[in-house]
Amino acid sequence: MSKIPQNYLPEKQTWPQYLVPDEFADTPDKLNLADYLIDRHVKAGRGQNTAIKFMDKVITYSQLQKKVNQFGNALKDAGVEPQDRVGIRLTNTPDSVVTIFAIEKIGAIPVPTSPLWSREELTFVVNNAEMKYFVVNAPLMDPVESAKPNFACSTQVVVIGGVAEHVKAQGNLVFEEMLANGSPELEAVLLDPFDIGVILYTSGTTGLPKGCVHFIRPTIIETRMVNKYVYQLQSGDIMGGAAPVSFAAGFGTFTLIPFEGGAGISLIPKFSPPDMMELIAKHKITVLTGLPTAYRALTKFPAFKDFDISSVRLYTSGGDALGAETLKDWTKLTGKPIWEGLAGTEMLHLVTSNTLNKEPIPDSIGKALPGVRIRVVDFSGKECKPGEVGSMLVKGPSGTLYWKPHANNDKLLRSQTSGVVEGWNKMGDAVHMAEDGNIFFVAREDDMIKSSGYRISPAEIEHALAKHPAIADVGVVGLPDPEKGQVVKAVVELKPGFLGSEELTEQIKTFLKDQIAIYKFPRIVQYTDKLPRTPTGKLVRRLLR
Repeated sequence: MSKIPQNYLPEKQTWPQYLVPDEFADTPDKLNLADYLIDRHVKAGRGQNTAIKFMDKVITYSQLQKKVNQFGNALKDAGVEPQDRVGIRLTNTPDSVVTIFAIEKIGAIPVPTSPLWSREELTFVVNNAEMKYFVVNAPLMDPVESAKPNFACSTQVVVIGGVAEHVKAQGNLVFEEMLANGSPELEAVLLDPFDIGVILYTSGTTGLPKGCVHFIRPTIIETRMVNKYVYQLQSGDIMGGAAPVSFAAGFGTFTLIPFEGGAGISLIPKFSPPDMMELIAKHKITVLTGLPTAYRALTKFPAFKDFDISSVRLYTSGGDALGAETLKDWTKLTGKPIWEGLAGTEMLHLVTSNTLNKEPIPDSIGKALPGVRIRVVDFSGKECKPGEVGSMLVKGPSGTLYWKPHANNDKLLRSQTSGVVEGWNKMGDAVHMAEDGNIFFVAREDDMIKSSGYRISPAEIEHALAKHPAIADVGVVGLPDPEKGQVVKAVVELKPGFLGSEELTEQIKTFLKDQIAIYKFPRIVQYTDKLPRTPTGKLVRRLLR
């Protein structure tokens, strides 16, 4: 089936070892994500079950299947073939979910992109993935429109929710017209086990985003495993949260896990405490997932007690350290704890969870999920003793596999060979493990900044800031923040003739808009006469902090 050129994937000797737990060995060899996640439930007589709740709308599995078929046929008629890449830049709406499943049903590869990415980041990913089509919500079109002249693959843009005449005048296609013209009958294209199911790009922590390949059968096995041991979603459950479906965390949380169990999802376009509380009560959300920053914001919402949230049976979190204080505050407020876990774009979804404990262990990211193996080793590769800090190595149903590893002088091939050690995935996290198997996160093994669930590279921000005509030298670090985990701080050395001021700070932030995503912006800009560097020129980041 696969049309993917051989050199678009790393050599097999560099691949991770994919584990197939015996309990999930019945996963078929010929499969399709949309068929497994949507059609399977309709065929089993669950077509009238709730699939999506959005504002005042309720969409059943049968209604979702019909729209998926319509847009899938429209994409086929437009020339999209199995294993072609179709990008998505979407807000959380039902049409976004339709788009994802339509891409999957015709055997094509969805490529989620962050709604926060800048023009430069978007251009890179569109060209790197060689997208045939790119489906975008109208409010997110500005960076896409300005990036279009730099698309190298004649990528055709499809706009959801735009004014038809304006969309066509820009040379784009109208989603609603394509949907209306598509046939409601569509047979799913069955893929081979190691055809690609999705390419998830990282948030660009070490430069431009890296494409992480997830094959179709490992994707389904990982999805089954996470649902069984963490969320336990089934018909009647409603999963809620605010992660965007068109980026890694939201893609798994809202278009894989709930539909595996035949549950529904509650979509919210953008997080705010009042909107989130209203939807929990209105949609009777049973499982809520969110970043620690979201939970902290909700605990400070004055009208919290005015909403009936008794429907929620499970709260989960990841992406940032939850912290014992947040766990304590939330449990006191709601009577129910937050269950923390660790996931990674390279691993598709969760590899650990506190749900494997009888009750959450404060500051722990939980134990390895059944079907996942975890080791903690020192710098020489020797097994660490309980409580001894080391590097986290993981084997599971999914693993690190980078797209186009030979581009840019084998840049990602080096990441592949360093990120996979004898079949083990090197997570890049410094952790320690207790005797009972609970794992405690200590820090990233490098200087990554973790802010509101994003991992941010100081080097990337420094590179962008160094282009500003007033800046002679710059260093970037993360500072502890009770709400975001960390905030980005830039310490700037100016060229002669420039003076630090609030006006210059705003000019610098405006300058960054076309270069880096807004969540990477420095929240603090401090001016200094001279940055602290060693005699060899290495930046002393501890002095910046």
